[in-house]
Amino acid sequence: MKQYIFGERNGIYIIDLQKTLRLFKEATQFVAEMANQGKTVLFVGTKRQAQDAIQEEALRCGMYFVNQRWLGGLLTNFATIQKSIKRLKELDSMATDGRYELLPKKEVTRLERERKALEKNLSGIKNMPGLPDAIFVIDSKNEEIAVAEARRLGIPVIAIVDTNCDPDFVDYVIPGNDDALRAIRLFATKISDSVIEGQQMAKEPRPTKSEEGPQAAAATGTEGPSGSPRERTRVRRVETASEEDSVEAPNEASALL
Repeated sequence: MKQYIFGERNGIYIIDLQKTLRLFKEATQFVAEMANQGKTVLFVGTKRQAQDAIQEEALRCGMYFVNQRWLGGLLTNFATIQKSIKRLKELDSMATDGRYELLPKKEVTRLERERKALEKNLSGIKNMPGLPDAIFVIDSKNEEIAVAEARRLGIPVIAIVDTNCDPDFVDYVIPGNDDALRAIRLFATKISDSVIEGQQMAKEPRPTKSEEGPQAAAATGTEGPSGSPRERTRVRRVETASEEDSVEAPNEASALL
């Protein structure tokens, strides 16, 4: 982390915020591009001060999250995790379609305890169709298992990296304070905004070939039905001179209008 540290004061390392800003912009651009391509981002933050922010911002942009405990093998052994997700959905349906009423009270209590345990750890990825295309991590040291699994599978890692972390294991490093609640909320909000921005860009209609023709002609300044840009400028000059007889010649500003 030496390259991201501005200096030291009273035994406290100070992060270079200019580098943080530059690297954060690169990370948000990457996230927006991923969202524009319809890819998924998994938000990960299990430390207490990050749990609420991670859940809220992931839900706001329609992505997935892990904010309780990272289950070992969640990425590398996703097939087993999917079995647990299937079990959770089955218990959810049992609780809503009336099947609980046909079971003994003790059995219902046991199933409900199992459902709550699964819901706690898997609620954020219950509807995730497959492995994520990227993960956003708060505190790469605290979530080192998640980072290691992502790197093993070739999944890009975007992470908030504090002075006690190793940036070599992160693809998109964001040097910053991963303990302060306000800092965590800021980073998570901006990443969520980037996802939303990319999704909106994907929904915008792209110009067809018939529309690209006139636009390309206008960009290159080729002659169209109304004449070339130079001829149109000459007409404006003549009109200006005829309307304002007191002016001998149009100035440069009026010629550019």
